[in-house]
Amino acid sequence: MYQKNDELEVTITDQGIDGEGIGKVNGYALFVKDAVIGDECKVKIMKAKKNFAFAKLIEIITPSEFRVQEKCSVAKQCGGCQLQSMSYEKQLEFKANKVFNNFKRIGGFDTCQIPINEIIGMEEPYYYRNKAQFPVGRNKDGEVAYGFYAGRTHSIIETDGCALGIQIDGKDVCKEIMDTVISFMKEEGIEPYDETTGEGYVRHVLIRVSKSTNQIMVCVVTNSNELPQADKLVEKLKSISNMTSISININKTQGNVIMGKRTNHLFGPGYIEDFIGDIKFRISPESFFQVNSDQVKKLYDKAIEYAKLETDTIVWDLYCGIGTISLSMAKNCKKVIGVEIVERAVEDAKENATINNIENVEFLEGAAEEVVPKYFSENDGEECHPDVIVVDPPRKGCDQKLLQTMVQMNPNRIVYVSCDSATLARDVAWLKVNGYKLKEVTPVDMFPQTVHVESVVLMSKKQ
Repeated sequence: MYQKNDELEVTITDQGIDGEGIGKVNGYALFVKDAVIGDECKVKIMKAKKNFAFAKLIEIITPSEFRVQEKCSVAKQCGGCQLQSMSYEKQLEFKANKVFNNFKRIGGFDTCQIPINEIIGMEEPYYYRNKAQFPVGRNKDGEVAYGFYAGRTHSIIETDGCALGIQIDGKDVCKEIMDTVISFMKEEGIEPYDETTGEGYVRHVLIRVSKSTNQIMVCVVTNSNELPQADKLVEKLKSISNMTSISININKTQGNVIMGKRTNHLFGPGYIEDFIGDIKFRISPESFFQVNSDQVKKLYDKAIEYAKLETDTIVWDLYCGIGTISLSMAKNCKKVIGVEIVERAVEDAKENATINNIENVEFLEGAAEEVVPKYFSENDGEECHPDVIVVDPPRKGCDQKLLQTMVQMNPNRIVYVSCDSATLARDVAWLKVNGYKLKEVTPVDMFPQTVHVESVVLMSKKQ
């Protein structure tokens, strides 16, 4: 039996779902953060259990053929990237296997019953994000600082840049903005928020950039109704090229939720504009918009392909956000009904339909698991029996009541977009038992250098 602080040599033979390397010594499993499959390494046990242990990587004796040099100097400390030490080709293989194994293990599908396509990767798997959220606090020297949270903690890891971050013409937009905010706070004596005491002002800074228009949005999340000397910060930020919208978001709650429910706009229209294909979208601070502008077009193209849209097709788009999928499909079908719980997102979706002159869409506000069953029970007609239901739920997947209503609506096809292949496999297995056949699974790498993978699934009604 091995114990805490024991040092061992191990060869990494597998990779866990969170990106950790897995190896065995005399049948005893070791889970090693930052290790890559194929590494021969020395590790130190940090937490020992009866049959396995969590270990720290001390030394790489022989590096794996899949190991690469990280682009980011704090990749190991920061909680954002889990796979930056692994070649991109191996990352894609890891993610495709993750999706496959979840369908096999959680979904209960036989190996031959999982029609999984090749994962859709990126040509340039760095600097792809159009959104960043930086926590603000104090570093170990007591100075006001920003960065990212270390894995599984709220300790801020300072950084001068992010290898996944926002760039315009090769320039690090986030660094310029965050340096401006921190400088302002120091000059005006504005305290960062302290999670322990609940005091202070600035909690986070949200930055969005449109990859198609280069417009920039900054939203400072505060612990108060007003940010002292906010007009001075606005003047400083306005001097940054392409600055389009500046606002403060008020969040006086305790806990991990970043954004509050109220936003005050200080400069600009309160939104930026971006395109997916030829559809223009207005994006507010609270709106959900896929963070990878390059890959989202590929993802939606696959969803549209699966929907098999025709001029008489009726589509329901559940968890529709600001209408990205709804509007992308609307021009090729009879009607789309979108459902979204976030009030501001529904307002944006309606506005997005207007500015694109799309009239065959309707957006309903509320939780999908409440709105859809209510609509189905109170109405009768072709809209209650759509040809296609598209669902893009949060990580927890679909509510059971919603799945039951979807089956009752009896669509010919269900297109399921998911950011968590575990809950996806669970829901697809339920739909299989209740009348639908799994036709195709396509993983899409929306988040290179991380363990996360998006998937789009086609299910058709069994004959």
